Amino acid sequence: MNTPSEKWLSYAILIFFAAVMVVPIAGVVVLSLHPSGAEVAGFELPHGIHFDTYSKAFTTAHFSLYLRSSLIISVGVVVGTVVVSVLAGYAFGTMRFRGDTALFYLLLAGLIVPFEALIVPLYFDLRRLHLTNSYWSVILPLIGTNSSFGTFWMRAYFRSVPKELIEAAAIDGAGSFRTLWKVLLPAGRPAVLTLVVLVFMWSWNEFLLPLVMLSRDSLRTAPLGLAFFAGRYQTDRVGMAAAAVMAAIPVVVVFIALQRSFVRGMLVGAIKE
Repeated sequence: MNTPSEKWLSYAILIFFAAVMVVPIAGVVVLSLHPSGAEVAGFELPHGIHFDTYSKAFTTAHFSLYLRSSLIISVGVVVGTVVVSVLAGYAFGTMRFRGDTALFYLLLAGLIVPFEALIVPLYFDLRRLHLTNSYWSVILPLIGTNSSFGTFWMRAYFRSVPKELIEAAAIDGAGSFRTLWKVLLPAGRPAVLTLVVLVFMWSWNEFLLPLVMLSRDSLRTAPLGLAFFAGRYQTDRVGMAAAAVMAAIPVVVVFIALQRSFVRGMLVGAIKE
């Protein structure tokens, strides 16, 4: 049992690291609330709250287009990854077939091979298929790479399900898809929502793939648009702070909305084999 001194020490360590993470974020938010073009030195509170910089970044810098592109790509990747991961994880977690172990470890190679090593041949393959400069050139590769982790994640959940539950569904006449849809997925909602949060965050923050595949300004994602915004308005630190806040808001909103399921999903079947 922890002593009071150990508890206070734990709280102090947690508060310290929380401050290390929160203070820079708070600094960016405070900076974005200054008037557009203001010269700010260090952590300086604004004299009043100004949202004109957000309006400028949203319209003049075309950030609305960047946010729309990121949303389309992220939603597409999340839907595709969840469908593939649930089906593959269900097969690897509950079924036995010839070569299943070797095929599963081959699939996990996607977690080992660095994505940067594949970007050049991937670009030429997609260009040959006339998919570059389209959302599909980002959505399809991200579904492929994220499905490796997603399959591993969902397989761990399905292997944690009692076999008696699956056998009972089979006795009642339920087929494989009905067992998955009616029996296993409702109980696995936290694991699925955790996968949704992780994949959405990774897809939203992806930078290299959109940089290589998308050259049209109207297709740029929020992180890519933020980099171009910083290069174009590098002297406007308030504007860059506002653009950074807008680029981060969707991820924060998704995480806050699903945080309870995210925490539960991190514990459901995560380590059981």
